[in-house]
Amino acid sequence: MTAPTPLAELSDAGVSIWLDDLSRERIGSGGLARLIDGSNVVGVTTNPTIFAGALGNGKAYAPQVAALAADGTDVHDAVFRITTDDVAAACDIFRPVYDRTRGVDGRVSIEVEPGLAHDAAGTIAQASALWATVNRPNAMIKIPATVEGLDAITASIAAGISVNVTLIFSLERHRQVIDAYLAGLELAHAAGLDLTTIHSVASFFVSRVDTEIDRRLVALGTPEALALKSRAGVANAQLAWELFRTAFDGERAQALLALGAHAQRPLWASTGVKDPTVPDTLYVTELVARDVVNTMPEKTLRATGDHGVIVADRVPAGLDDARAVLAALAGLGISYDEVTALLEAEGVSKFIVSWNELLDTVQAALDAAVAAQTAA
Repeated sequence: MTAPTPLAELSDAGVSIWLDDLSRERIGSGGLARLIDGSNVVGVTTNPTIFAGALGNGKAYAPQVAALAADGTDVHDAVFRITTDDVAAACDIFRPVYDRTRGVDGRVSIEVEPGLAHDAAGTIAQASALWATVNRPNAMIKIPATVEGLDAITASIAAGISVNVTLIFSLERHRQVIDAYLAGLELAHAAGLDLTTIHSVASFFVSRVDTEIDRRLVALGTPEALALKSRAGVANAQLAWELFRTAFDGERAQALLALGAHAQRPLWASTGVKDPTVPDTLYVTELVARDVVNTMPEKTLRATGDHGVIVADRVPAGLDDARAVLAALAGLGISYDEVTALLEAEGVSKFIVSWNELLDTVQAALDAAVAAQTAA
């Protein structure tokens, strides 16, 4: 018999493998379908950076851009239509996975505009518009875990919208995200909605934590500091998993699960390594646990499939060490709260920059199409 691949072993260990990428070329070429069949991929996440790259480098969008230009569509509407079309098409490709897993996987995520990150009402309105436009039960709407985003998460879940909560860095914010999800489920149940149709994941960012904390450790330069390099991101995520398990084993969550609701699974995001001195599969192999999602850029997916060493239940086995790592960082004077607050603010800012790049790229394409149509 053929030995199972590392990606198959990862799936068997309870980790749902999602791809952190989407483009019309990948959809149209059959590449996305091949990843489902050959690499155990059962979902997709997108963000403004991914779409900016796809629109900036892909020719597959030219026919739709030309049609939108001919209709006089403005750039914001054009981006909305292009990205929702991609997500709807990807949802259709993943629909068999969605059906087979009874809605747990087969998910494709699309994010609200990052400029709305501190606008709860605007986020709620756009989440509803994205959900209605994609019009697929296996879509997920990404809402950032800002303070204002918490209210939007509750309102969207209460409306029956499945939500991928993104940009989570701290354990306290993760706790608040879980509370927002449970509150939304309680409202949905009170309104008579079918809780079995509502799903959510909590996207906990990993590598960015190491990037910022490692910078501070290197600045300290002591042997004690350098020994902690590239350990904070994994430790933080491991403790987030523990928080997830504790919350959903609790009385409040169990009451909702008894009504058909689903636990809000942790999703490991930002899993591509930034430090070339660490293993390229670090944020996959060290974060193996049941009932989690790992969303990977293709480079990390390929590396894991090639040489990842999968050991089941690495997360629960590492909880004591995780607590020791965070305690040691505090002992060195590195403020966990300061780091995670900085990373949240930077995360929003970076996505706004990518969103503006996306708008500029599409505007340039619309202008070029109008010029070509005028010349013809």
